[in-house]
Amino acid sequence: MRATALLGVLLAVALISGIAVAGTRADAKVSGATAVVAQVSAPGLTSGSSGEVVAPPAATAGGPYAYPDDGSILRIGAANVTASAQPGVSSSAQSTVAALSISFFGGEISADAISLRATAAAGARGATADASTSSVTGLVVLGAPATATPGAQIPVADWGTLQTLVLTSETSDKDTRSGDSTAIGLRLRLLADHGGLPAGSEIVVGSVDATAVVDKVATPTLTPPPTKPTPPPPTGKPTPPLSGKPAPQEPGSSIPGAPPELIRASPEVTARLTQGGYVFPVFGPASFGDTFGAPRGDVSGGWHHGEDIFAPLGSPLLAVSDGTLFSVGWNTIGGWRLWLRDDQGNEFYYAHLSAYSSLAIDGQRVHAGDVVGFLGKTGDAERSVPHLHFEIHPVGLLSLGYDGAVAPYPFLLAWRRADDVSFATGRQFIRDGLPLSVPRAGAVLLEVSDISAQSGLVPGALESAVGAK
Repeated sequence: MRATALLGVLLAVALISGIAVAGTRADAKVSGATAVVAQVSAPGLTSGSSGEVVAPPAATAGGPYAYPDDGSILRIGAANVTASAQPGVSSSAQSTVAALSISFFGGEISADAISLRATAAAGARGATADASTSSVTGLVVLGAPATATPGAQIPVADWGTLQTLVLTSETSDKDTRSGDSTAIGLRLRLLADHGGLPAGSEIVVGSVDATAVVDKVATPTLTPPPTKPTPPPPTGKPTPPLSGKPAPQEPGSSIPGAPPELIRASPEVTARLTQGGYVFPVFGPASFGDTFGAPRGDVSGGWHHGEDIFAPLGSPLLAVSDGTLFSVGWNTIGGWRLWLRDDQGNEFYYAHLSAYSSLAIDGQRVHAGDVVGFLGKTGDAERSVPHLHFEIHPVGLLSLGYDGAVAPYPFLLAWRRADDVSFATGRQFIRDGLPLSVPRAGAVLLEVSDISAQSGLVPGALESAVGAK
């Protein structure tokens, strides 16, 4: 976008009471996000905005901006905006604005930077919304430094009032569960004619909103199999007892067992193992991003405990290591899912399966590379694209329950290359919204490189992701 393309059209007088991109999606009860670099409203002029992106689908824009062409009213040295949204029974949305070197009326008001972020998530367990990380730095009004606190109103001589960080966040359980957050960086209202704009005009720099709404989907009525198959006798290493460490209590309600109609024949696959005996969990083409820690409204703590790996529907899912399967069956959030415990006691969670292999039996011994199931979109992923939700729960964190998870991203990168990563090398995890670290051990990551594609589920979530790379 070119500098001359910014505020080519001004907003109508209907917006003079407040430029309100934020909030429109919440009224319509639709998941989505909007981000706008700048808006100007003046009495009697046509409506419009500049540097605007709307999701879904995910979108970005950026560039320097000026209005008019000489920047005498507004100039922004550089800006970037993003918006993303994932509708569904577990929905999320995020929008951001980052702007540098902002100047009103030739420097009468200026700011070094504006950083806005609005996030929202909604699901079966609840909804969250947050815009509190937004900030304005280096604000100067008529030559005097000013502090941009949320909701502040700063008088500008006798001709204007400047509002800083207009933030709102709200959630609702009425009718449809939803979360909505909005943020405006700077909003200048003219009380008198000034700089070529009439009294009653407004200039806004930075406006974001994010709305997440739960899509109502009927939960299937399921019954466990009438008889539980007897696991075949173990081969190789003896099966470790399942009575040691308790399984993490995942969110949602569960029904044990894999119905016979969901058992599929396993294809012949050859997987490349690391020296430590681990393998990438999806066979064939797959992509993933780094969304660990991103907002999720229907899980413990409201954050993403794993990584979503996108691949064609029905792709074989592989045991990442030698170990024992447990908790095979239905979960209202994870859909058809299973857990795997390796010989060191580390546990791995596979969710949203479309079907199981014949090995998917509680207590069954499996080897790294064995097909244990098939990729799908069951549970709260019914409205999303097919993917595997994959979690890693190291043995040292099992005492924390379901929140004792680490970011899968660096492990997935390494396993894709047949490299190893220790589960105790200081990889971070989240607890009560704060990043913590696993105690360090002697092993280190030997080599990784990013050969994956960004998932697109929550673009821009890298800042929220946890785990050193």
